Amino acid sequence: MQIMKVDPRALKENPNRMRQSMSSPQADALMLATIKAVGIVQPPVVAPEPDGGNGYIIDAGHRRVRLAIAAGLEEIEILVVDAANDNGAMRSMVENSVREALNPVDQWRGIERLVALGWTEEAIAVALALPVRQIRKLRLLANVLPAMLEQMAKGDMPSEQQLRTIAAASLEDQKEVWKAQKPKKGDTASWWAIANGLSKTRMYAKDASFGDDLSQAYGIAWIEDLFAPADEDSRYTTDVEAFLGAQQEWMTSNLPKKGAIVELNSWGQPQLPAKADRVYGKPGKGDLTAMYLDRDGKVQSVHFRMPEVKKAKGSDGAGSPDGGHDDDAVEVVSKPRPDVTQKGQDMIGDFRTDALHEALGRAPIEDDMLMALLVIAFAGLNVRVDTGAGGNVYGTARFKRHVVPLLDENGKVDIDMDRLRIAARSVLIDVLSCRRNASNSGVAARIAGDAIGADAFLPNMGTEDFLSCLSRHALEASAKETAVLPRQKVKETRAALVDHFKEERFVHGSALFAPATEELAELLKAGATPYDDNDDASIGTDDDGADNDGSEAAPADDEIEPVPSDPATGEDADDVVEDEHSTDDHYGIAAE
Repeated sequence: MQIMKVDPRALKENPNRMRQSMSSPQADALMLATIKAVGIVQPPVVAPEPDGGNGYIIDAGHRRVRLAIAAGLEEIEILVVDAANDNGAMRSMVENSVREALNPVDQWRGIERLVALGWTEEAIAVALALPVRQIRKLRLLANVLPAMLEQMAKGDMPSEQQLRTIAAASLEDQKEVWKAQKPKKGDTASWWAIANGLSKTRMYAKDASFGDDLSQAYGIAWIEDLFAPADEDSRYTTDVEAFLGAQQEWMTSNLPKKGAIVELNSWGQPQLPAKADRVYGKPGKGDLTAMYLDRDGKVQSVHFRMPEVKKAKGSDGAGSPDGGHDDDAVEVVSKPRPDVTQKGQDMIGDFRTDALHEALGRAPIEDDMLMALLVIAFAGLNVRVDTGAGGNVYGTARFKRHVVPLLDENGKVDIDMDRLRIAARSVLIDVLSCRRNASNSGVAARIAGDAIGADAFLPNMGTEDFLSCLSRHALEASAKETAVLPRQKVKETRAALVDHFKEERFVHGSALFAPATEELAELLKAGATPYDDNDDASIGTDDDGADNDGSEAAPADDEIEPVPSDPATGEDADDVVEDEHSTDDHYGIAAE
């Protein structure tokens, strides 16, 4: 290493210099003024020409040499060093990196030069104190159109997301888009428009339910997205058709026994079969499963239940010929939107039922409370039982299984308190329901749930799915109980509440079990009138001796003629299910 004086015009530029991006005119003007005033403070570093040449090649200091010539200096001092094996590639890279951060394009060029000289990505990463992933990310610039690289080298860089999109596209596609979006001289490029023109739908491996076997069968080649975070699976494919085909085949192979594959509707929701009710709580034993692909290509599933098939009933001839009613038309009066939509009420019914059943199965219940609940349960709307004096019992097959544990091998009642408690809880679970269908127990289930603290088992309702069912007034009322301030738009308020309730549990007031006063009034009114001697629990008679349903009064026991039994079934001929206009309505039973 030696210092010598030479004419700066005799020095040769290094074609492989690290920093190729031009400095700003302001920075050049400042250095030129400094050189004119005090000369070059730090001599440029040069090395002898390889292959026996007599000249010197600049290793570091191209800008200083250029501005010394501009300042009119006849001689400058230089520092002559021995040429490195890589022609100073790594030395130039390190020096420029510590002086001022290189832009990504210059970094990439320097890395490519080092790779061409035999450096590995790992060795470059160690020498530059950079992650190997960063080195690989910069090498993706090799996939960028040279014309775009020239624009980036001027300091006009796209965002990381835009650069990812550009590097993932083919050079042919980049050329076409650049031709249409090339900026005018002196202007910056519209990288958003360029990236938008090159963007393709990506289907990610992390969203795939299928394995390597279907990937190979459908010819899916995963591409690693090196711009994604290092701790996640960033593999993707742009072959959307193959990805969705593999997902569809996986769903077909893994469809549950009681399942169906459905499509999405125009709102991106699964299109369930006609008359199906979606289950928002825990699915029951008889519920069905629907699998579908969402708009991101992910396999999703929902549960639903179908209504029970009812037997056709005869028409009583009333109404119009097609079975409708010919009432006069009434004026339609617009009503304000309720606080909770019908869908929200359905969800509340499911949430209540699941919480009630979980409380009945797990919450501590005293024996006297358990017996009280059994009495309350049989007042439910969904319980249809006639007395033993006549008529029929509905749903006995469902409750026989609860009786068996209470009997011994001879059919005698053998009560074990543990078995009795289990049976009582199981009966209550089968009887009580808050679902908005034929199984609804009405206020009885609400009273039972309030009595055993089922509110504590309700799920977090601070979700997008439920909060979208609330009106603006109800939504803002929910926000008042939190630190969330109402936003100008309903969806913004809802999004803020969803984010707020991620860590907290929210239960809407209308979902609590305690019934309202008006709901209790009807139940209390039914028990306000005591029975008299002529008011039987099953059949009541008027003073004139006729039954309330208009038939003749029942004869005395000694006047009742035996009813012949059916030889085929052994049942009494009169032991049949009566029509919906029979005594069911008189008894207050909800006939369907």
